[in-house]
Amino acid sequence: MHKSRVMKAGKDRKVEFNDDSAWWWLTRSGISAPFVCVSLFAILVRVAVSLHPYSGAGDPPKFGDFEAQRHWMEITTNLPVKEWYHNSTKNDLSYWGLDYPPLTAYQSYVHGLALSFFHPESVSLYTSRGHESYFGKLLMRWTVLTSDVLIFFPAVLWFIVVYAGQLRRPKSNLAWLVAMILLNPCLILIDHGHFQFNCISLGLSVGAVAAVLCDRDLVASFLFSLALNHKQMSAYYAPAFFSHLLGKSLKRQHPLLEVSKLGVVVVGTFTLVWWPYLQSRVAVLEVLSRLAPFERGIYEDYVANFWCTTSVLVKWKRLFTTQSLKLLSLTMTVLSCLPSMVLQIQAPSNRAFLYGLLNSAFSFYLFSFQVHEKSILLPLLPASMLAIEEPFLFQWFAHFALLSMFPLLCRDKLFLPYIALYGIFICIYYAPNGKSNTPKTSSSSRLTSLLISFILLLSLVLHIIYVTLIPPKKYPFLFEAIIMLHCFSQFVLVFVYSNRKQWILLNQSPAGTKEKKF
Repeated sequence: MHKSRVMKAGKDRKVEFNDDSAWWWLTRSGISAPFVCVSLFAILVRVAVSLHPYSGAGDPPKFGDFEAQRHWMEITTNLPVKEWYHNSTKNDLSYWGLDYPPLTAYQSYVHGLALSFFHPESVSLYTSRGHESYFGKLLMRWTVLTSDVLIFFPAVLWFIVVYAGQLRRPKSNLAWLVAMILLNPCLILIDHGHFQFNCISLGLSVGAVAAVLCDRDLVASFLFSLALNHKQMSAYYAPAFFSHLLGKSLKRQHPLLEVSKLGVVVVGTFTLVWWPYLQSRVAVLEVLSRLAPFERGIYEDYVANFWCTTSVLVKWKRLFTTQSLKLLSLTMTVLSCLPSMVLQIQAPSNRAFLYGLLNSAFSFYLFSFQVHEKSILLPLLPASMLAIEEPFLFQWFAHFALLSMFPLLCRDKLFLPYIALYGIFICIYYAPNGKSNTPKTSSSSRLTSLLISFILLLSLVLHIIYVTLIPPKKYPFLFEAIIMLHCFSQFVLVFVYSNRKQWILLNQSPAGTKEKKF
């Protein structure tokens, strides 16, 4: 029989559940059946999107991200592990060399084994470059789908279990939250359309968040370390995890011991993942050199962050050296996420932790070095986990995150699934059980409503202009620049609001009190 603990928070009494009782409550509340239904529909949507083109389809000589992932499977299944990051005649790093941490290489190896078993020609050394057979593409799509179902979906379920037990929300709201996370059009279009494996690193991050929420901090440290070792962009969440876990440790009876245990788990996990390369200093440096592509400059393409947006007025690449820009971007990233970190160390709480994740990821997206359009997935994930509390914020953010990737997805010929997925997302968001979550502030004033309508109308116009008009020859990327400016302005508003909300949560729970749950 499951027991619950009751604790006071001000005048109200609040029930705190562990994850076992949360699962019991979740099953009793009937949310398990809606989760299965939403999951099956989410899988069907992913399969439908995978029938469309992908990055670099039929576009030699380097093709695109699809070929990069396939080539990594080719390299890892045909060469010894110590040669995966080493430039040689067998492994030409100028042709889609591995540029993610070792866990991505191991994932490519496992998937490569599957491809070599069912379709050896698709990963044969040298001769498989640009391989685009129907069966080969089908197998590649299945590698992403299975990764999603085996890692991201269970992580989301665990998060919902913990969230359900600690909030005791109505099952209709929880089913809506599951749909908001699993049917996020941005993640589906990038992983199952454009072709990537963000579902793995994001799934590990969601699992780490769920572990934090149910006080399994060592498990959280292990899972987040794995996420960092799969994609280095997971570092977008690092300040939030670090500050929250440090804040919790400092408030316990033996803070030094608690911090030491977390450190041992992190170091142990990194040692395990990097073990094949730790035998040689040269091997470690070869891997590290692939993880930081500083030679590409502070930004690429038209990403809606600070550096790319302000480059309209300030030519950063011309005025500053790469070394100066590295230091400047690091300083601005640290300064922008520092307030959120201080708040979490001072008064750690699960609720503020989710806002801290959003703030931390946004700091990196807006100010860090070499950000890609796809990186918007990182701040979007914690925003989706906050969808019940901040439904309008999430919907607004998701809209502009999708718009910011519109030029990229159009280049991949994913316009039709883009429209279809956004339509599905809007229909679910305004479903009867979800619409009740729309914040009152969205209609608090006529002026605010008119402003929101104008911004959305402008977004629609930008979509139409981009797909119907040809830009002037003198400014071939004019439309991309306008979309970037429009999205950046909204991202800044979301970032400011989220930081302000975390500050409000601190004032609601005075510093020095016992750690509180939601």
